[in-house]
Amino acid sequence: MEPSKDISRLIEIMAALRHPETGCPWDIEQNFQTIKPYTIEEAYEVSDAIERGDMDDLCDELGDLLLQVVFHARMAEEAGEFSFGDVVNAITTKMIRRHPHVFARSEADTPDAVKIQWDEIKQAEKRERAERRARRGITEDFKGGFLGSVQRSFPALTEALKLQERAAKVGFDWSAPEPILDKIEEEIDELRVALRDGDRAKVSDELGDLIFAVVNIGRHVKADPEQALRGTNTKFRRRFNHIENVLEAEGETLEAASLERMEEIWQAAKAIERAVMAGAE
Repeated sequence: MEPSKDISRLIEIMAALRHPETGCPWDIEQNFQTIKPYTIEEAYEVSDAIERGDMDDLCDELGDLLLQVVFHARMAEEAGEFSFGDVVNAITTKMIRRHPHVFARSEADTPDAVKIQWDEIKQAEKRERAERRARRGITEDFKGGFLGSVQRSFPALTEALKLQERAAKVGFDWSAPEPILDKIEEEIDELRVALRDGDRAKVSDELGDLIFAVVNIGRHVKADPEQALRGTNTKFRRRFNHIENVLEAEGETLEAASLERMEEIWQAAKAIERAVMAGAE
């Protein structure tokens, strides 16, 4: 098996990896649920490469993401559902259908005309999707109803924010930030009870409720929770790197250092940041 720029080679490789007798044991035992986290992770890796402007990494990460598509398609083909070719056919059909003004099937030649045409095409696709789901016996549809425009594919924090913004449009919302703080305290108390009871499912449920409430307070004070958390992640990286660097300079390692020593250096890192910020002002 040799590398190739032809997509068929990647499909062949995945088929070989999934072969029940001669394939890779790890690849063989995977399913849609176990592969899903990797698919999401690879999409984020693509986003990160774009943000950094690293074209070498972007090429590599796009390949990893493409592998995820081929992996899912291969598992679906083994289950008799669809193949990679069906995936390609579905997206090419959709693109041609949604752009008749480009592919010589429409006379729409203004932005307004294109938008009207796009909306009509989308409605037709929704009807076809509903018919397909009905034939499969699928009744629950998160793409329907008032909240249907909020994509479940968003990161969880973003989805929570979008759901709250959408519900607020019809008045389902807090009137001020203060009551949300009370709600957060209530959710913390419920989380404490779940932790005390040792109910892991309940702990997870209450943790979700708490995070949802925290997202809500962020929305009310105009602080995007995704960006706020990203800022905190960056701050955590910076301070933890400071701990590592200080320990290395002292001939110590992270593994050998005590929690008390690491906390001491952490507080020193905070003091440095405060001093830098004060100097900038």
